[in-house]
Amino acid sequence: MNQESQSDGSSLVQEVRTELREIDAMAINEHTLAYEELHTKLATALSAIDGL
Repeated sequence: MNQESQSDGSSLVQEVRTELREIDAMAINEHTLAYEELHTKLATALSAIDGL
């Protein structure tokens, strides 16, 4: 993995961690949409890695 990929991966991880903390602070009824958006972001990132 090159430096740019590591940097992008690290920033994605930090972004996801931040979003998870934000979700934790949300009202429970807002969790579903937030988790779905986060899932989509992670699925997109994994697809890019796999070249799918």
